[in-house]
Formats: sequence, structure tokens, C-alpha cells
Amino acid sequence: MSTIPRAALILGLAGVLPFAWGALSHLLPDLTGPLRNLMPARFSGTSVMISYGIVILAFMSGVLWGFAAQTAGRIATVGYVLSVLPALWAFFLVGSGLMAPLVALMVGFTVLLLFDGWFWWRTLAPRWWMWLRILLTGLVLLCLYVGVSF
Repeated sequence: MSTIPRAALILGLAGVLPFAWGALSHLLPDLTGPLRNLMPARFSGTSVMISYGIVILAFMSGVLWGFAAQTAGRIATVGYVLSVLPALWAFFLVGSGLMAPLVALMVGFTVLLLFDGWFWWRTLAPRWWMWLRILLTGLVLLCLYVGVSF
């Protein structure tokens, strides 16, 4: 992991904190007791994982769009299509009732990792990209699993 730029690694790990807080406050609801008057309930437990997960899938769509913009022709077209799918998945399926929201997010982040791999394989993403994405996706999936399983 030494090849991942320090800023990208630190900010990426910081981006996992809301998922970790959601998992921890889901497992230990009394943790939020002192904070109840300071923040709405949606900022803890599975609620924060769901709302933040939607935001991050949309954010990652924008990142992938940027990768697609580096090329042209058929590869660019496929890249643009892939890049909008995580945001559409979050918008249409998370909370739709077709599957549990945390499960929908788990599927979305897993597929996003596959898309990351496609962009990386096409050398549109930096060489260090997959190391960072595997690490962050693993941590996010672990947090979402806590919300689903406990």
C-alpha cells in the first residue's frame, strides 16, 4: 500500500468513518445517548450507513465519469455507461422495497469494485487505484454487514 498517495489513503479512510460510526452505533445504541440532543437520529446506526452510502455511490459515479473522459470511442461510451450505474443503483434500488437497503448497498459497492477494476484494467485509473479501492470497499462491506447481520 506504500504506492497509494498519502492524501488519497487518509481521505479514503476518513470517508469510511461514517460507515464505521453507523456500524458501531448499530451494535451499541447506548453510544449515541449523549449525542441525542446534538444530532438527528439519522446520523447513527443503519440510517447513517444508508444515507451516506447513497452519497458515496453517487460520488464514485462522478469519479468513474472522470476516468471515462480520458478516452474516446467505444471504450469511452462503455465507461460513461458504467460510470452512471452506481448512482442510478443508489437512486432507484436503495430503499425501493425490492431488497433491504443495506443489502442493496452491499451489492452496489461490490459491483462498483468490479467497475473500478474495469477502468484500472483499461489503464484509465491510476496504478495504485485498485489497492485503495479494495481496502476501502472491504471496510465498507464489513460495516454494512454489521448492519445487516446484528
